[in-house]
Amino acid sequence: MKLISPFLAALISTSAAFAAADFEARIVESSKALRDAGKGGDASAYYAEMERQGKALLKDFPDKGEPYEYLLTVAEHSDPEKARSLIKDLSTDKAPDEIRGRVKGLERKLDMLGKPFPMKFKAVDGREVDLEAMKGKVVLIDFWATWCAPCVAELPKVKEAYDKLHPKGFEIVGISFDEDKAELEKFVKDKQMAWPQFFDGKSWQSVFAQQYGIQGIPSMWLVNKEGKLVDLAARDGLAAKVEKLLAE
Repeated sequence: MKLISPFLAALISTSAAFAAADFEARIVESSKALRDAGKGGDASAYYAEMERQGKALLKDFPDKGEPYEYLLTVAEHSDPEKARSLIKDLSTDKAPDEIRGRVKGLERKLDMLGKPFPMKFKAVDGREVDLEAMKGKVVLIDFWATWCAPCVAELPKVKEAYDKLHPKGFEIVGISFDEDKAELEKFVKDKQMAWPQFFDGKSWQSVFAQQYGIQGIPSMWLVNKEGKLVDLAARDGLAAKVEKLLAE
């Protein structure tokens, strides 16, 4: 067995400490840059900065999980071409197992694009929901929860789009990650959310969360008038995207 001298052991320990401190400093810097990018409410600027920070961190710290988390988050909020490009950076043995699992889930979702999207359930208010029967409409699938602050923050924009475009053929299907049915029903009533809600009380283990690999909410998908899944990142520019699909 080779023995490491006390001097070498101290040197290794000091080097590791400096490396850790450097990484922590970079994370603080990147967090500030992201906060600054997000101040104006421009989602594209925020994700562009997150991509820049992720790639820079990945180059210098390929054994850390944060760079992969940054890039995967950007991929999850990008168009399919961009997402697949970022997946190449994430497909490495150095990526954490949890990240690689999410990457595979994202790839499965990307593979669903352009294909028929069947979904059928009985809503909490008793309505029967069947996307097959909703062909001819543009449908937003909104994965959300009452306890999710970003979901609640998005609600005014979702309602505005619904009120404006519902008469033209826009529908919404809510997939709730709540565990308390009464709380969900009260929230939907108080906020005057007219669209049907799926609920099974299992949160992240719910049937649709598991089936479609939902890793974060809010997550908004769009189904076109032909009943095909066409957008996995409908949150940004929702109304404009819906109007474009209605015009097709």
